[in-house]
Amino acid sequence: MDTSVGQKYEETHFVDASKPVWNYSLFTEEDIRNFQHGTHYRLYNFFGSHRREVLGRAGFYFAVWAPNATAISVIGNFNDWTPDIHPLYVRLDRSGVWEGFIPDIPAGEAYKYHIKGFNGGTLDKGDPYAYFWEMRPMTASITWELDYDWKDGEWMAGRKEHNSMESPWSVYEVHLASWMRPDKYDEERYNTYAQLQELLVPYVKQMGFTHVELMPVMEHPFDGSRGYQGTGYYAPTSRFGDPQGFMALVEAFHREGIGVILDWVPSHFPYDYHGLYLFDGANTYEYADMRKGFHPDWNSYIFNYKRGR
Repeated sequence: MDTSVGQKYEETHFVDASKPVWNYSLFTEEDIRNFQHGTHYRLYNFFGSHRREVLGRAGFYFAVWAPNATAISVIGNFNDWTPDIHPLYVRLDRSGVWEGFIPDIPAGEAYKYHIKGFNGGTLDKGDPYAYFWEMRPMTASITWELDYDWKDGEWMAGRKEHNSMESPWSVYEVHLASWMRPDKYDEERYNTYAQLQELLVPYVKQMGFTHVELMPVMEHPFDGSRGYQGTGYYAPTSRFGDPQGFMALVEAFHREGIGVILDWVPSHFPYDYHGLYLFDGANTYEYADMRKGFHPDWNSYIFNYKRGR
């Protein structure tokens, strides 16, 4: 399945463009081998949804890991959320990866995976690798790309020295949703990423901090978790805007010489139906033994890092 260096997938493989979903892949044999051995460190470039042009048609490539599934299709507004119209292909290398290219889907399209899983159950799941999600209480992922013209080259050139343990550190920890809310009486209103550029960045600079530490900005369904029970590990929350807005906020900090630290929660996740729990009908991400897999204090489920391929 390896694609020759410098060649497009369709130049070395037959792509059947007569079906709603085209047999197309971003993975090479080496990618799959590294994935199965836990040594692939750029999986966000493969899993999820990614805009591509295949045989002259623009659309999105989808890939999801669901080793216990028997069938997976992509559902969304584009097919009236109807299962089985756009079925993904399972790879034959026993990797548990399902994938395919759907032409003509634009950026900004809400979607989920309709999964026929273990023991015949069906589930509609968000995309764990999506770059963008709907604003809660909506629960779909959104096709998106991370195109952005970064202008923080000066910061990046000196980042290693600035972040060195030999340099002084003074860190301001902040929860974006509750910091200086635009209306303290309206829990549904938040500052946007653009407003945070205007308000938070100069505040941190004026106070003399060298770094800002953001409590989890990854997408999460429950406000009260303050981001510590995530469903979208690669998506900045839509509560404040889109991913480009978040990137602009990071860049604004960098322009002021301020480093950005992101809190990350790799230990547990919530039981929300659209999330990771029983992702393909089985305990794919969490321990099957709830004595290990359930956190009673957080009412959440614990990642099973012991599981191999």
